Amino acid sequence: MPMTVENQSSVSEFFPLGLSRQPQQQQLFLLFMNMYLATVLGNVLIILAISTDSCLHTTMYFFLTNLSFVDFCLSSTIVPKMLANNIHGSQTISFFGCLTQLYFFIVFGDVDNFLLAVMAYDCFVAVCHPLRYTTKMTPQLCALLVAGSWVIASLNALLHTLLMAHLSFCADNTIPHFFCDVTPLLRLSCSDTQLNEMMILTEGALIMITLFVCIQVSYICITSAVLRVPSTKGKWKAFSTCGSHLTVVSLFYGTIIAVYFNPSSSHSAKKDIADAVMYTVVTPMLNPFIYNLRNKDMKGALRKVIYIKTFSVQ
Repeated sequence: MPMTVENQSSVSEFFPLGLSRQPQQQQLFLLFMNMYLATVLGNVLIILAISTDSCLHTTMYFFLTNLSFVDFCLSSTIVPKMLANNIHGSQTISFFGCLTQLYFFIVFGDVDNFLLAVMAYDCFVAVCHPLRYTTKMTPQLCALLVAGSWVIASLNALLHTLLMAHLSFCADNTIPHFFCDVTPLLRLSCSDTQLNEMMILTEGALIMITLFVCIQVSYICITSAVLRVPSTKGKWKAFSTCGSHLTVVSLFYGTIIAVYFNPSSSHSAKKDIADAVMYTVVTPMLNPFIYNLRNKDMKGALRKVIYIKTFSVQ
């Protein structure tokens, strides 16, 4: 049950409702558990396949490895705690634990955003400037892009976490969500949240919009280049791949924009939870299938990994 702190000015723990108020609690628990297991299995297999197959040690698969790692970490930041709370019947999380979860959620979410933009740029160079691909996408540049993504994401997460830590939380510590997210925590605060909201709508929006525009411009250029390909089969293959990528991008960015960059009056707890499930659980689960399993080289590498692991156990 929600706790009342003695001085009514702060709380030592929060009470995320999670699945506790849902009538289909048991079915939702099994669904989330299976989706998380699929996320872990899919992304770990992708990382193992790329790392063990020397033929896949290329720029594109370097980015895919990082994306799979981040997707695994993003879901692992949220889902295991929620499932554990459901099993133990205790829906509490400490104040420090809540801020820690918030920090890593923002870090992995931001890195995911950056990697989607970097992968779109990599695809743009490969399609539009194939002869200069090796000179443009050097190992040094790729490492710098990934490292820069982690640094900026960490600084951004630190900013929002510190701003959240300076807020006061009074008697109500019940979070109508399944993890410690920015929006529901701001609603619980009994102090002025104007600075937090302003930073979300300015600094956060600047990063989000910049990356989203870069992705859109890259795919517009890719589409223009593909339309000039004389082969109908080649066009269909390219459009099919780009369409899959854009589906993930649309789901990821669409739900994030709906949650964080809409007026607070348009928010509802059920809608925010549904949107959050899309970019914290569904998208990380689908990414291995959309980005990798349709690839012939990746399928071969996965078969090798599964074959080796199967026979090494026997």
